[in-house]
Amino acid sequence: MATSKKPVKAKAVRDSFTIPKPEYAVLADLKQRCAKLGAPAKKSELLRAGIKALATMSDTALAAALRSVPALKTGRPAKS
Repeated sequence: MATSKKPVKAKAVRDSFTIPKPEYAVLADLKQRCAKLGAPAKKSELLRAGIKALATMSDTALAAALRSVPALKTGRPAKS
């Protein structure tokens, strides 16, 4: 009897990062757009899709995209 093998699931990795509020708000806008398209998405799915899109870019396009985002100070933001 032949046994069917399940595809191996990639192990998930948890991480944390800092993102400016205006860019974080874009995630909410994108989530709404996806919902209107009939394809609801979670923040992590949007981030993963963005990583895939960046990976397909040429070196020139990737460098231009990186230059369009200001560098942030690392670490936790100060409490308001």
